Amino acid sequence: MNKQELFEFSKKWLATWTGNKPVELSEFYSEDAIYSDPAHKEGLRGKKAILSYFTNLLEVYHDWSWEPIEVFPTEGGMALKWKCAIPVGGEVIHETGLDIVLIKDGKIARNEVYFDRTKLVAAVQAKKRRHGLIR
Repeated sequence: MNKQELFEFSKKWLATWTGNKPVELSEFYSEDAIYSDPAHKEGLRGKKAILSYFTNLLEVYHDWSWEPIEVFPTEGGMALKWKCAIPVGGEVIHETGLDIVLIKDGKIARNEVYFDRTKLVAAVQAKKRRHGLIR
């Protein structure tokens, strides 16, 4: 894919991260895909494991939104710079991050997600304290 095609792919893919559509999101991934993010640094292997994680994650963060900022084509994929807005307990956390993505036969074969989740974790902890779930 060229740079414009990768950007269009990214727009469609990132749009499925919003609205609690884990099955639709998982369709972007190959059956033997590898996915890692700050919560799963060791990585999840296979579409079944990835779908299970996405189902739980999107149930909690169903109203977050993502959009691509810029793509950097690589051999077999891209590095994708993105921004997101994550509503948590009455506030919205804005983050910018980077994904390293390997694409084979039009599907994501490897997806590594990198961002500083310090503000997100703090907001989640504050929400739990407000609801008496932690001290």
